[in-house]
Amino acid sequence: MARLAVLSYHTSPLAQPGTGDGGGMNVYVRELSSALARLGHEVDVFTRRDSAHVRDSVLVEPGFRLHHVTAGPAAPLDRHDFARHVDAFADAVAASFRCSGRPDAIHANYWLSGLAGHRLKHELDVPLVVTFHTLERVKADHFEPESDERARQEASIIACADAVLASCEVEAEQFVRYYDASPSRVHIVPLGVQHAFFAPGHRPQARRALGLDPASTLLLYVGRLQALKGVDLALETLIESRRRGRAATLAIVGGPSGRDGRATLAYLHQRVADAGVIDHVTFVAPQSHQLLSSWMRAADVTLVPSRSESFGLVALESSACGTPVIASEVGGLTNLVEPGVNGLLVSDRAPAAWADAVDHVLDADRALALASGAVLLARRYTWRAAAEELTALTDSLAASGLVHC
Repeated sequence: MARLAVLSYHTSPLAQPGTGDGGGMNVYVRELSSALARLGHEVDVFTRRDSAHVRDSVLVEPGFRLHHVTAGPAAPLDRHDFARHVDAFADAVAASFRCSGRPDAIHANYWLSGLAGHRLKHELDVPLVVTFHTLERVKADHFEPESDERARQEASIIACADAVLASCEVEAEQFVRYYDASPSRVHIVPLGVQHAFFAPGHRPQARRALGLDPASTLLLYVGRLQALKGVDLALETLIESRRRGRAATLAIVGGPSGRDGRATLAYLHQRVADAGVIDHVTFVAPQSHQLLSSWMRAADVTLVPSRSESFGLVALESSACGTPVIASEVGGLTNLVEPGVNGLLVSDRAPAAWADAVDHVLDADRALALASGAVLLARRYTWRAAAEELTALTDSLAASGLVHC
């Protein structure tokens, strides 16, 4: 069995997804680490300490330990301040290795962790595996650029990583197209879904448990509130659906995130008031997995209107609950949503096109088939399968020479 060091520098896998810097990556690191531990591996996850009150180490479950590393102030940071403390983070992780022994491989998550992992790979002479979760050049192509420096740093990490993990074929192609990555070092390891929580249920009961109107058509948005995720389009879809006479409501589950998060939330509140739908839109704080699955079971359809998405875990989890998905035709969503099987893909960002999709998906002759198809599609994805694929990959890396800059 291997000893794996997992770097999750800017956000803890135990943090609540859906707000701040927490999102699908939190779920990914937590669930994949758990699955690896259950296969018998020793998994040490390192994250930056953002509070003086957290313990140095937390045993999450047998084989999976989380370490809070001091790098900069023990307080939340503005996203633009993270890069300046990466070296301090790498120093602290290296010191931990000197005490407890060198890992068999490093798995860095996101480009900031990749910076630390790149340095540690050379210092320790161990394989580096990287999952980026989002890519600057892809976001710039689909939405707006954030940082040329980040794109250059991502390129240098990709050039030296022994393995780059992609969640699907679309993302694998993006590494080659946008970063000239060697295809032989890009490996597809699909994400999973926690089927113990995300499973079909009785919609009326889910609505009663949440105190929701049993008669309305419930549209659901789950995710961080920021322009990139397209939450404004989910709201416009609700407005257009109601204009057409559908008794629809919208639940927005998540919190503001990133530099435009609070402005996005303020815009949503103003738009709700201006459109006169204040009684038909519910803003819900980020939810734990146990409660999030109830919202998905309660919904008639989940909207995933992202402008860019490497995988789209919400779409997979919704499908596992038997709730059809309407998603943007971008990135990994094109692999997770099969039109006519578990929902629809929409390339147009006009609210009318999304309202048309809602009408199509909720047609009485299609709804049951889509719900069944969604559940069957989601069963293909498990965290255990992801952990087994990553195990096979790290075994192969141990038997081969390291890539050098």
